[in-house]
Amino acid sequence: MGAGLVASLARPGGNVTGFSHITWELEPKRLELLCELVPQATVIALLVNPDNTGNSYIRSMQEAARAKRVQLPVLKARTEGELDMVFASLGELQAGGLLLAPDPFLNSRSKQLVALASRDAIPAISELREFTVAGGLISYGIDDPALFRQVGIYAGRILKGERPADLPVQQPTTFQLVVNLKTAKALGVTVPPLILARADEVIE
Repeated sequence: MGAGLVASLARPGGNVTGFSHITWELEPKRLELLCELVPQATVIALLVNPDNTGNSYIRSMQEAARAKRVQLPVLKARTEGELDMVFASLGELQAGGLLLAPDPFLNSRSKQLVALASRDAIPAISELREFTVAGGLISYGIDDPALFRQVGIYAGRILKGERPADLPVQQPTTFQLVVNLKTAKALGVTVPPLILARADEVIE
């Protein structure tokens, strides 16, 4: 709606409807989870791709960090080489954790990010389940397979003659919290029982 594609979520109008991908709105929750995992941390670094990150997002995340009483230095990378430089700076910042911003470039480098976080013993959180499956500590994000199934249902309804203008824009309702206990042990991180109880998947 912010992009002006629809009149409202409930009544989109025109010839456009679909599903809102609210991954950016989940970032404060990811920060909260990381703070629960490393409560002693006073600095949590935020890694963003400067080509895909607005100032409003950074301001909102810094506000969320202040509410958690942690510093949130913003680190930027748009190439693989810059990722190496980012991790080299984490020690100087005395960062106790790393928050990975949602971004196609960063998401496509999950294995590299896992390797760097493991090498430098940095607890990190991503939106992608694939990050945690590859050896990352934790992820929290939209259940994409469930979302894609709903998209398919909507497409079928439109192909059968329903008008997009009459189909509300849907928001995701299913989310995945995945924890890698093997990685937590390697990092010396104790996963709180409440996080384990809420986890949809625990990798051991």
